[in-house]
Amino acid sequence: MTTILFHKPFGVLSQFTDKGTEGSPRPTLSAYVDVPGVYPAGRLDRDSEGLMVLTDDGKLQARIAEPKFKMAKTYLVQVEGIPDADAVAALQRGVPLKDGLTKPAQVSLIDPPEPLWPRDPPVRFRKSVPDHWLRITIHEGRNRQVRRMTAHVGLPCLRLIRVQIGDWHLNRLAPGAWRYVGENGR
Repeated sequence: MTTILFHKPFGVLSQFTDKGTEGSPRPTLSAYVDVPGVYPAGRLDRDSEGLMVLTDDGKLQARIAEPKFKMAKTYLVQVEGIPDADAVAALQRGVPLKDGLTKPAQVSLIDPPEPLWPRDPPVRFRKSVPDHWLRITIHEGRNRQVRRMTAHVGLPCLRLIRVQIGDWHLNRLAPGAWRYVGENGR
């Protein structure tokens, strides 16, 4: 069994080929990972960054990607605005989205993470609107779920970084870098 932890950079598709209809090809996993037979276990939006697991083990892919297994996924989320107690409580209880009520999330306000690599292009900055960071852990994986959750409580997402899937951590893996999961599963 081959399992890889990959730090997906901003703007990269979480697939090996670009099947889009845009004129020029978009960057894909194939620009970073040249290991035959591995596939993403779940997805990460093009405009999100952070940890992805790639594997050739179908059962592991299912445990990570299938909502019925409820594998925890943790994100650092930069939001526009000031998260008040009501917004945080709503995220913790679950919020109604077009595809149904989200499961309760673990949410906490955090200091800006350091060290944090620069993003290209940089996050937009507005002098008149403050931004804050949240740590959010969810146990499902709907399309653009964290972004939709924060928008629902009036906190548009500026930057989204997945730092953990189950027991696997991004740690100090640089954007675009990957490593094999070791013998002990870490």
